[in-house]
Amino acid sequence: MNVVRPPCRHPARCTGGFTLIEMVVTVAIVALLASIALPMAELAVQRDKEQELRLALRQIREGIDAYKKAVDEGRIPKGADESGYPKTLEVLVEGVPDPKDPDKKKKIYFLRRIPRDPLARDDGTVSTADTWGKRSYASPPDAPEEGDDVYDVYTRAEGRGLNGVPYRQW
Repeated sequence: MNVVRPPCRHPARCTGGFTLIEMVVTVAIVALLASIALPMAELAVQRDKEQELRLALRQIREGIDAYKKAVDEGRIPKGADESGYPKTLEVLVEGVPDPKDPDKKKKIYFLRRIPRDPLARDDGTVSTADTWGKRSYASPPDAPEEGDDVYDVYTRAEGRGLNGVPYRQW
């Protein structure tokens, strides 16, 4: 069944365009969808940064643990007054001479690079090792301080993660 329209008396009004109400409704719907999508995008960015932080912390801590294990196995000499942990994070990348190598040319490496703290607020002029907070073996866990060695690392970022735990406690 065909619908027959009456002839249009005002040709300028019968061009088939959108009315003002249709345009306002369309803009309102788009604004509503954008207001829902923006927080979701911010949440996804935060989740990505937190995942990158977990990975970076794991890599550095595994390097520190491997260094300590090498000291405990006698592959790295240590003094009687030393803890056996690396003096700096850079040592993990630069490597230490392997005492088992007769030519003294080989080194033992623990990290390929020190990852930058993804939550650090810096302009890129700070070295990657300085973006991290460092805890020495002699400092207490609830008040970490730098010292003669690097026992652990933590982020200096304020705030809490999506899991509710402060970033510094990760």
